[in-house]
Amino acid sequence: MHRGGFFKIFLIIAAISLLLDWYVFNGLKTFTADWQSERLRQLVKWGYLVISVGVTVLFIGGFGSFSTAKGMTPFHEWMLSLFLTFFITKIFFVLILFLGDIGRFFYGIVSNVTKPDGKVIEPYFPARRKFISEAAILIAAFPFTGFMYAMFKGKYDYKVHRTTLYFDDLPDAFDGFTITQLSDIHSGSFDNTDAMQRGIDLAKAQKSDLFVFTGDLVNNAAWEIEPYIPNFGQLKAPYGQFSILGNHDYGDYIEWASEAEKAANLDKLKEHHKALGYRLMLNENIDIEKNGQKISLIGVENWGKGFIQLGDLDKALKGVDKDAFKILLSHDPTHWEEKVRYNPTTIHLTLAGHTHGAQFGVEVAGFRWSPVQYRYLDWAGLVNEKNRYLYVNRGFGFLAFSGRLGIWPEVTVITLKKKRSEANV
Repeated sequence: MHRGGFFKIFLIIAAISLLLDWYVFNGLKTFTADWQSERLRQLVKWGYLVISVGVTVLFIGGFGSFSTAKGMTPFHEWMLSLFLTFFITKIFFVLILFLGDIGRFFYGIVSNVTKPDGKVIEPYFPARRKFISEAAILIAAFPFTGFMYAMFKGKYDYKVHRTTLYFDDLPDAFDGFTITQLSDIHSGSFDNTDAMQRGIDLAKAQKSDLFVFTGDLVNNAAWEIEPYIPNFGQLKAPYGQFSILGNHDYGDYIEWASEAEKAANLDKLKEHHKALGYRLMLNENIDIEKNGQKISLIGVENWGKGFIQLGDLDKALKGVDKDAFKILLSHDPTHWEEKVRYNPTTIHLTLAGHTHGAQFGVEVAGFRWSPVQYRYLDWAGLVNEKNRYLYVNRGFGFLAFSGRLGIWPEVTVITLKKKRSEANV
């Protein structure tokens, strides 16, 4: 969809938001009706309206000034995030209020009584009761608080996810070999360098043997990573740092003055990988050697169902021994689903990202849910298909919504172990 189409959608959503404001305003009138202070009553009602309408106006204005040459900036993401916070909070408030209004409507019908002279004892539509407004405020407080936490705390609340995998054919020298994976840095979205650095420090503290990055270094443009090259350049590992491209790295989601300008941006981004100390892998492979034994590390360009498909697995596998232990870096998990898991060539482990886990969901005591699961079969964590493993990193950064709730930013640590038969133990 082109920019004009998106802007029309934004205007429609904004109009709905203003209608919700009217309903909430009336609910607040009921809530404050018995307050003694007239000034406080007016402050609550009109204060809410000014703030909520102001957020909507900023949202429209922010996207009205959206620069296609730069893409979405942290300012735009904050405007979108604040608008979503108020919009969803209002929906919860209005839903409770509306259910109460339906109840009092039917109550008015069944309790409507007239005197013999025709005078009505009970009004046809009873006044809204205060406890309904109180319930609406209580329920609406949950999404509001959650979104605020997501924006001010959650998006930098980095978690380490550790996974140990056992393989029969892992070379002995790599028994206990560790890999730290980051994915989806989305450097154009960062708004707190110190908080971001805590995530980098956490990754450094793992002291893994190998570091890999699985795509989406930027949102759109190569310049976005430039302020953070000294930060992410700190990530070093004894057996090297390797990276691939993700769908956002190609600059497909903003307009360029020419194809030549777009190509130059990609070339510049590739140079930035080099400046970070990352070996960018473009449909190719490399041997990782330890104590005279090897494993094959394979990296492909982006291949995603419904996204850019430049990844060429056959090309990337050229020269790789069919019996070699293989680790594949591929940004989009749909590549594993469509091309890798049933491939004639066994690829032992694929490391991916892309989904972010929608930056929202629930992961508690074995229960896991996110709206992204309705789009992606495999969207976070470990998947096993006949001893061919996929690990989907939940992402280091964030995009569009400037927050995370329930699906926290991730540093992945994978340990490879040799699975030994009982006869060899």
